[in-house]
Amino acid sequence: MAEDSDLEKTESATPRRLAKAREEGQIVRSRELSTFALLAAGFYGVWGMSGSIGDHLQNMLRASLTFNHASTFDTSRMLIGAGAASREGLYALLPILAFTGLAALLAPMALGGWLLSTKALEPKFGRLNPIEGLSRMFSINGPIQLGMSLAKTLVVGVIGGTAIWTRHEQLLALATQPLHLALANSVHLIAVCCGTTVAGMFVVAALDVPYQLWSFHKKLRMTKEEVKREHRESEGDPHIKGKIRAQQRAIARRRMMAQVPKADVVVTNPTHFAVALQYTDGEMRAPKVVAKGVNLVAARIREIAAENNVPLLEAPPLARALYHNVELNREIPGPLYGAVAEVLAWVYQLRRFKTEGGDAPVAPTDLDVPAELDKGGVSDEDAADEAEDALNPGDDANDDTSNNNNGASA
Repeated sequence: MAEDSDLEKTESATPRRLAKAREEGQIVRSRELSTFALLAAGFYGVWGMSGSIGDHLQNMLRASLTFNHASTFDTSRMLIGAGAASREGLYALLPILAFTGLAALLAPMALGGWLLSTKALEPKFGRLNPIEGLSRMFSINGPIQLGMSLAKTLVVGVIGGTAIWTRHEQLLALATQPLHLALANSVHLIAVCCGTTVAGMFVVAALDVPYQLWSFHKKLRMTKEEVKREHRESEGDPHIKGKIRAQQRAIARRRMMAQVPKADVVVTNPTHFAVALQYTDGEMRAPKVVAKGVNLVAARIREIAAENNVPLLEAPPLARALYHNVELNREIPGPLYGAVAEVLAWVYQLRRFKTEGGDAPVAPTDLDVPAELDKGGVSDEDAADEAEDALNPGDDANDDTSNNNNGASA
């Protein structure tokens, strides 16, 4: 069985498939609905504006049939009279033309909306293939269209014939009536029969519209494989997306690692967490986190800090609080100002000790970290990121190369 067989097309068309079909000019259309709209607009327009139309036609006939003895010898009067009659006829028919034109525009919009597409004008030489033409004639759509045509003819014929037959006595009585009365009654009978026929076309349109909707969506059905393929094309292959995310993390990690040599201090857990802090007096309102990580990334941060003589401070509560509550390149929150200030004071004392000597400063141990900011150990998300990073050793190698170069330049 072919992959795209109609038996396998069991899935409804996706929004992307519908949008593509619309771009190609394929939308729902019902000829019967358009026919009914045109007939209804024309008939009810004539019915509603019969008085105005009658006045214009009366003026046209009066102007055309009224002349005096002198005008019969004036050849220019014929053109003048023809022009006047044409204007009166146009005035009489202009509202009807407007109604029918508006119906012709609005009827297609009721199903598929308004669409201007040049795809339908493109030449398709496959339509000239007689074999394909025969296949379309003998396909399932051929008998269905034939049945619809027969049903339309039968419905309209039965309704129109019934309307005429039920009034056959009135039609025969017209011959015995005076002329003015016969004309009025004949116009009334014609209007009733035409209105009944238009109502019959409404029945046909009401049957055709659901069929056209069903046929359109049936033609655009998709196989399960097509739906999966389209989903992959629109959403992207999960493997490729995973590789892209891994590369993005690797690039972000390399950029982050390049900031470690510029940090003032690295606060550690000491093994699970590492957070690098930087503060420049006069340029920053508060210290900010320039690098952070857990497990393998934390170990790499500590290595780079040691290679570049960045002080390391073991302060588990502060390291956890900074990691969980501060994003990269963001300033620390107010509740951590006091603890970080003690850390930076120790860093400045350590720098003075290395340059001027004296007593070595004592590293702060009892830092004031609010309990609500200390969220404990490594989260499942962080552990998952570490596991995925472990599956991409090439990225870590690139990180090492980049970080070594940064350390050498520092």
